[in-house]
Amino acid sequence: MQVDFSKNHFELFSLPQAFRIEMAHLDSAYRQLQAQVHPDRFAAATGAEKRISMQWATRTNEAYQTLKRPLSRARYLLSLRGIDTQEETNTAMPADFLMSQMEWREAVADARCKRDAPTLERLSSELRDTEGDLLQQLEKYLADNADLAAAAVAVRKLRFIEKLGEEIADAHDAMES
Repeated sequence: MQVDFSKNHFELFSLPQAFRIEMAHLDSAYRQLQAQVHPDRFAAATGAEKRISMQWATRTNEAYQTLKRPLSRARYLLSLRGIDTQEETNTAMPADFLMSQMEWREAVADARCKRDAPTLERLSSELRDTEGDLLQQLEKYLADNADLAAAAVAVRKLRFIEKLGEEIADAHDAMES
């Protein structure tokens, strides 16, 4: 087994280093690579070969999980380009987005207290629309390194949208129990 741990996730799956990728190609390349490196294929191998197989399978899984989700793929692309998204340290956001955040959070909390499933569904739909818009913007920002700073802001916004989506899902779950 020839192992090259220096390849980035895109190279690992023979994909262009871009935000928009062919998911079918990613899925196919992942299955092919996993078939080659899966530890079950090395059951009778030496201890060293088994460890390498496990490392390679783990690396393959991590790369696949990163590339299959748009937010993590964008984050990874930015890291390859030397950009830290500062999701944990930079809370600066445009004022209009901050207002939307507060309004969404209040609406979710209110709907949760009232056990108002239709409002949660409406909020979830709004979030999906906002997420779709942000993903389109992100693709433009990342194309040919058009605006990497704006891409980092979009990633931070998408991270908020993701967290709010989780809150909505939790509110739904609480209503069902």
